[in-house]
Amino acid sequence: MRIGIACDHGGFELKEEIMALLKQSGHDVLDFGAKSMVPGDDYPDFVVPLSTAVASKEVERGIAICGSGVGASVAANKVKGTRAALIHDTFSAHQGVEDDNINVLCMGGRVIGNRLAWEIVETFLRATFSGAERHKRRLAKVAAIPG
Repeated sequence: MRIGIACDHGGFELKEEIMALLKQSGHDVLDFGAKSMVPGDDYPDFVVPLSTAVASKEVERGIAICGSGVGASVAANKVKGTRAALIHDTFSAHQGVEDDNINVLCMGGRVIGNRLAWEIVETFLRATFSGAERHKRRLAKVAAIPG
């Protein structure tokens, strides 16, 4: 799978770990930065290009990491065609894809440990949208929200 990944300084260490594991697992990984640890950099500078790549299908899924994951989630969801969620558990990682068709996983590098983060990433990438009518109906209502 072609995966995009992005972070700011708060998620840099976790991004580097997850990116290495993705490559070891055979995924094609596109790194949207940060490419080095720069205290004070800004998550939108990296998360918005990632989300744009997900929305345009340049990458199949995205992973965005900042200190808490909240800012990354807020920024990612500003891009039309992106459905991002802040997730720190495996249930939400698969349920978010299966029911809500999320395509960007957001995590907090200062919130979650590397091992659990990797389990969440694996779960997110294995999940597929159910296509159930009730989920399509709900997503259509979300898409119709002006904004």
